[in-house]
Amino acid sequence: MAGNTLLFKSNYAVSSKIEPFYKGGKVQISHDEQYIFCTCGPKVNILQIDTGKIIQSIEQDDQEDITSFSLSPDDEVLVTASRALLLKQWDWKQEKCARSWRAIHNVPVASMTFDCTSTLLATGGCDGTIKLWDVVKQYCTHNLKGSSGVVHLVEFHPDISRLQLFSSSVDCGIRIWDLRTSKCICVLESHYSAVTALAFSPDGQTLISSGRDKICSVWDLKKKAVKRTVPVYEAVEGVVLLPGTSDYSQMGVKGEGLHFVTAGSKGVLRVWDSSSARCVFTQVLPDAPALKIEEGDLDPRSLMHLLPMPRSNRLATVTAEHNILIYQMPALTVQQQFVGYNDDVLDVKFLGKDDTHIVVATNSSQLKVFELATNSCQILYGHTDTILSIDVFRKGSMFASCAKDNSLRLWKMDLKSGHVRCVAQGSGHSNAVGSVACSRLKKAFLVSGSQDCTIKVWDLPDPLPDVGCEPVLMTARLTEKAHDKDVNSVTISPNDKLLASGSQDRTAKLWSLADMSLLGVFRGHSRGVWCVQFSPVDQVLATASADGSIKIWSIQDFSCLKTFEGHDASVLKIIFVSRGTQLVSSGSDGLVKLWTIKTNECVKTFDAHQDKVWALHGGSKDDLMVTGSADSTITLWKDVTEVELAEEQAKQEDQVLKQQELSNLLHEKKYLKALGIAISLDQPHTALRVIREIRQQEDGIQELEKTLLKLRQDQKASVLRYSVVWNTNSRSCLDAQAVLQVLLTHLSPEEILQYQGTRTHLEGLIPYTERHMQRISRLLQASMFLDYMWQKMRITGGIDSVNLDDDEMDTSPQSIFIIDKQPVEMTDNPVSRHQQEDEEEDLEDSEKTEELLDEDESVSTSKSARVNGMKPNGVNRVVDGGQVSSEESEDEDDVMEITAKSCRVYTIHSPF
Repeated sequence: MAGNTLLFKSNYAVSSKIEPFYKGGKVQISHDEQYIFCTCGPKVNILQIDTGKIIQSIEQDDQEDITSFSLSPDDEVLVTASRALLLKQWDWKQEKCARSWRAIHNVPVASMTFDCTSTLLATGGCDGTIKLWDVVKQYCTHNLKGSSGVVHLVEFHPDISRLQLFSSSVDCGIRIWDLRTSKCICVLESHYSAVTALAFSPDGQTLISSGRDKICSVWDLKKKAVKRTVPVYEAVEGVVLLPGTSDYSQMGVKGEGLHFVTAGSKGVLRVWDSSSARCVFTQVLPDAPALKIEEGDLDPRSLMHLLPMPRSNRLATVTAEHNILIYQMPALTVQQQFVGYNDDVLDVKFLGKDDTHIVVATNSSQLKVFELATNSCQILYGHTDTILSIDVFRKGSMFASCAKDNSLRLWKMDLKSGHVRCVAQGSGHSNAVGSVACSRLKKAFLVSGSQDCTIKVWDLPDPLPDVGCEPVLMTARLTEKAHDKDVNSVTISPNDKLLASGSQDRTAKLWSLADMSLLGVFRGHSRGVWCVQFSPVDQVLATASADGSIKIWSIQDFSCLKTFEGHDASVLKIIFVSRGTQLVSSGSDGLVKLWTIKTNECVKTFDAHQDKVWALHGGSKDDLMVTGSADSTITLWKDVTEVELAEEQAKQEDQVLKQQELSNLLHEKKYLKALGIAISLDQPHTALRVIREIRQQEDGIQELEKTLLKLRQDQKASVLRYSVVWNTNSRSCLDAQAVLQVLLTHLSPEEILQYQGTRTHLEGLIPYTERHMQRISRLLQASMFLDYMWQKMRITGGIDSVNLDDDEMDTSPQSIFIIDKQPVEMTDNPVSRHQQEDEEEDLEDSEKTEELLDEDESVSTSKSARVNGMKPNGVNRVVDGGQVSSEESEDEDDVMEITAKSCRVYTIHSPF
């Protein structure tokens, strides 16, 4: 039964994040093909290819954007150039900047590259100059002038003995520089647009150049002339020569001549024969409809970079949407995909049997399915406009999506391979479809809500098409005009009988799914409703609104049961957790909040995003949660409530054991270990108890000195810190002073000053120590005054001892002692007045400093103040029936009370 006890969640911890790591610019792969280097604003992020994780980030201190970088061929040196006109050389494995120097360029560096020896670095600037640097001897070796405009491409000839550098600028020519003479020996002119890439043949005699003028040129470097011009009919961004050592027959390579691969604006890889100028292979993309691209916009599927990976016989491409894809040759199958930048994350859902994947809708027409273990991504094509919403069926292998293209699609994932394909699609809305919901009990139907103010119910095709078949067309079974404004959210009840919808018209409505009849309207929000959710166990509905509130409604009488307020802006998504007893909400304020429904309490607020949190979904086992934000970050959360409770319980048990061990050590008089345990528990009261136990021994001073000096340096620092707290209380100040005496006597000032916060602690000791000194001095004066009074007062008189008969005895009352009831007038005693003031100050100090001590420990009864090892004695005179008695004061407070009242002095007279 204990296992079925419901445990309220109290905390989530970030398990992992999928963050943007590439926003455009240069991309380079290490020569061991284990890492990808790419720019992201002021950082160079280093992605480990095997795991898909960012292992390091090289960041500029001045936060200036990095304009170019280059990794040396030996993978040891990384050089970056920023807009601050600085070049920095990094030991990237240690994330340390080895040195930095001025780039000498008057404007930012646009391109850079290393030679094959990792010694020379060439930088091309926006000022039309090229500079060469010896990174070993750290000086500039060449300053090459003659290019016009931005030098966006520099490349060393692979044969270092030639000492040649190739460059290209906005004049579309390829310049060849002789580094021996620092002169341009030739300009290769063939292109009419920017030259984007250069590729050298293995023998170094042939050069292939690509450009945005939709041609590739094959150059004979001996003759410095064009051998062949290859029309490729697309703007080419990258070109790579195929090595002649492998069999590329699958890619159409049959002869032994030079073949090269191009990547460009069409988004496909193509293989060309340099001798015949023919395309021998064209990559086939997944079926994807034409996108709605405005004139002048770049096709998001176009390729911006093509990078060779010769060791593993692979190719890497970078798309305009900042996705990095790695292909295995010769089949050109996609091996891995990494998403560099997600843009706004609009929706995210868990996918797979054990939540092994997530499917993400971003501000694009493509769905992204991430494998959480490796961050590898599968990109799904199908929609032609921005995808707005996703919902997943119960088993987790099928999901639906809807978009601004007025359509919705049904997708199915192969649980073994993880491959996702589109199996059905439907259209019928006249405006963007903003929300979609899947049936809960069976995979039977879908519900969609649109900006055309209607709701449609769609039956799923049965059976679903096989792999390789075209998606089946779905038709709407029911259509209902639901709201006066956009339908923002639809959700289906756990029993598949009810439907709830939320709209910009500030209402939520309840519908019967059998015939789409309206059952009731929920009114109460002052702004549009962004999200509606049924409770998994109770007959209630939760709504989230742009008015910043969350409301719980009864679906029986449509009344508002509870209202949760805490977000500073619109509440965008809500989910039920903990079997419907708690809520998690996300808002436009970038916050995620955990609520307990019964108490209306916000248990925890999570701040992990910098912008609107559009997406929120809970895992199938109720232990995971995923959020997506407009800051392009996807955060995976894990419930750590049980872990924290277990840690807290273990901590408490450990403290109990240590307390028991401490008592045993004190009983055995093992004070050093006892004090060490008290310090490890960070309990000043327990440490004070140990100090007092030590001081109560016969040789307390020596034992205390011996114990304190055996402590470690950090333990001595803790004891010094505790002493400052003890010194603020008159009940424990003598213990603090005893500790201070040992530390200050045996430790040098230099050693004490090494402790953290020593100066502050010593400054705090001075005023309280002075106050205690003054109080003890006044106590000594008062006790001496009483002793003086006792010695000077005399009891005189007596009765002769005579034997008288009873009848002769004078029975008249006679007074043996005559008491003068007139008090002697005395002047105002300054000692008493000061003592009263000091008592008041001590009382205030005790109240203030009591909070500084550990409240959980019992404090032993304070003992009377000891001065010079002796207990000050107080004398109290009692006059009763002619007898005078005296008794010791129990504590110093009694002494001070007697002193304050000792202004009245009685005179005793003899009857004779």
